[in-house]
Amino acid sequence: MKKSYISYILLIFVMVFTSACSSSTSSQESEKKKSVKLLFSFASKTLDPHQDWMGVRAGIAETLVKIDENLEIQPWLADSWEQLDSTTWKFHIREGVTFHDGSTLDAEAVKRSFERLIEVNEAMNTNLKIATITANGQDITFQTTEEYPAFLSELIHTNASVIKVDTDKISEKPIGTGPFQVQSFTPESEINLVSYEQYWDGKAKVDEAKVTFNSDGNVRALALQSGEADIVYHLPPETLKPIEESKNLHVESIMSLRAHFLVYNSTNPQLQEENVRKALDLLLDRTTIVNEIMNGHATEATGPFNPMFAFSSDTEVVKSNPLKAEELLKEAGYVKNASGTLEKNGKPLEISVATYQGRPELPLIAQYLQAEAANVGIKINIVTVENIDTFLWEKQEDWDIATYSNLTAPRGDGGFFLNSAYVPDGSLNPGQINVPELTDTILQLNTTSNLEQRVDLEKEAVQLIQEHILHSFVVHPHIIVGVSNRVKNWAPGSEEYYILTNQLEVE
Repeated sequence: MKKSYISYILLIFVMVFTSACSSSTSSQESEKKKSVKLLFSFASKTLDPHQDWMGVRAGIAETLVKIDENLEIQPWLADSWEQLDSTTWKFHIREGVTFHDGSTLDAEAVKRSFERLIEVNEAMNTNLKIATITANGQDITFQTTEEYPAFLSELIHTNASVIKVDTDKISEKPIGTGPFQVQSFTPESEINLVSYEQYWDGKAKVDEAKVTFNSDGNVRALALQSGEADIVYHLPPETLKPIEESKNLHVESIMSLRAHFLVYNSTNPQLQEENVRKALDLLLDRTTIVNEIMNGHATEATGPFNPMFAFSSDTEVVKSNPLKAEELLKEAGYVKNASGTLEKNGKPLEISVATYQGRPELPLIAQYLQAEAANVGIKINIVTVENIDTFLWEKQEDWDIATYSNLTAPRGDGGFFLNSAYVPDGSLNPGQINVPELTDTILQLNTTSNLEQRVDLEKEAVQLIQEHILHSFVVHPHIIVGVSNRVKNWAPGSEEYYILTNQLEVE
């Protein structure tokens, strides 16, 4: 009887102990949260999505429409839309979406967000051309100041995010509709995020996320190798070898929507000659630049736009041909003097090339052009400046060519770049390009809604740009991202917009 009683007591003890252990294990498992760490290059001074890109990148805020992996426009916060006439667009706001504070997203909330956007962001006010906004239940209607077929693609811009505006902490803790909400933010240092339980497209597969910033590419690479970060953007090509050799890491290299190119100053009489521009273009060995300057992380450019776009150039990559370049210069009236320098009417062909260190490969491209030009008798002087945009606009008499880099179709449409870079008063036209035939084509594009017709007009514009060598497009640089193998169900996109998503997983 006594043994039986002792056995019973022991059994109870084991059951209680096992239950306690089970509860402890269960508690520990519930406390163990999945987290991911993102390290980015360009720091955010504010988290206001109407002023900064990180709102969408960090999964805090969303736009009415988005661009997919095929660079095509898709629904997002708006699940449908229609163009009622040449200046009027109507969107239906997705049902069941809530802000991070639990309040419902409706057309009135979207209207207030856009009213604030055009008040605080002058560039977006100019780009969107909104005249009036009308809200009715889940339907919102925008009327533009003029016929504006590109309005839909401009809504992809991350600054067009929809946020709750009746809060005084938008710069620190914006209230959006995305899969992550802000827990804390230290400007230019870090963002701490937690998943939003009621996210309309399903709770994120990670519980927490941290975004940090560092402008030093070598430091970013080391952070990935040490495990301080899981996803690291904009790695310099020279830092990749140990990452590629690691069993725990890998590199993603994808073609961006950016182009590196030469800007020609058309106020220089020598560069007004088409044969001179064509000769300079023929001195660029784009394959060599990809392999030796970009370390293979770029694609040769055939024009301004990523080859994935329907409106990109159909031509082959221009091959380097110094002999042909010399023939063109001879046709333009240039002959070599006793020192081997080309001159015309006693004036040497001497060119000043402006470049900047913000993108380290651009000065190398300038040096490459300098060496190749010297071989045919062109003297190039390189000027390195701190702020390239200010220099090009304010010191137009001090440069002839500039190395430049720009997103040419960041929202899936070529209209923005064509208007900015080739219309005489364009914001990206410091070289004062003015080709009436091209301007007419662009103005026709601006009033054309039919997608197929827009593509045809964009291709026509590209053909004119390439035919006259208004710019020399060199390469499309790749976005280089280092990734820990613990990250699953994620890949970087060419648009660089949608980084932290609800589908991203970690082991």
